[in-house]
Amino acid sequence: MDILETYAYDRRQRRNTSCILFLFLLPFFASAALYFYLWIPESAPSILAAGVKVAPVLSLIFVVLSYNGGRSLLGVAGGLVMSAGGDTCLIWPHLFLLGMVCFALAHLLYSLSFLTSRYSSHTSSSCGLYFLYLLLWGAGGGIYVYLLPFLQKSPDPEVYVPAVGGYAFLIVLMATLAARTRHPLVLLGGLVFMVSDFTLALQQFKVVEHMDHGRHIVMTTYYLAQMLIAIGDVEASMAEQAGAPQI
Repeated sequence: MDILETYAYDRRQRRNTSCILFLFLLPFFASAALYFYLWIPESAPSILAAGVKVAPVLSLIFVVLSYNGGRSLLGVAGGLVMSAGGDTCLIWPHLFLLGMVCFALAHLLYSLSFLTSRYSSHTSSSCGLYFLYLLLWGAGGGIYVYLLPFLQKSPDPEVYVPAVGGYAFLIVLMATLAARTRHPLVLLGGLVFMVSDFTLALQQFKVVEHMDHGRHIVMTTYYLAQMLIAIGDVEASMAEQAGAPQI
């Protein structure tokens, strides 16, 4: 009977925690909806446009800090801060390279977070996982090779050829380490982030002259990836504190 009562209590606790987390995420959903309603990319660059675009990511920073505290500034919260900086830069086309640097630092911070102790108990490897690693690096390398001729035709090929190569390395590394955690939300977040960034690259470097709903695809997958990584990190932290396996 005690075991059944304990199990029921644990289920109630998990349900209550999920409800609270959902409430914390309401500002994210509201601000993301506002972004798509106003559709900022079609407007002139401005501080207001930047604010509307970064609001969903700022709300996720608040969620992660609320659960994980200041230590997460060297992990997922810090990555979200750098992402917000990158979002702001991309509002102004001439700051695209600086935006890339911000997102590269974000991927580096995410990668460092995925190597921390709260994920270590879920890092056993399998043949399937090694196959996924191979697919990720094959896809990343293949897309970079596909982009290379277009990068060489860009206004600053001596800058963009190595910069995009380094960025591709970092995002594939982040996705690989996300897969290594074996946490479903974190893994999916890493994969979706790759889709978002490579879709953006195809448009930015004129590989695809016109893609129907291209910007919608980029921003939808981008916000989704950030949300999945943030929630995954919160769950990993709560599981570590409770000393229980992740759900």
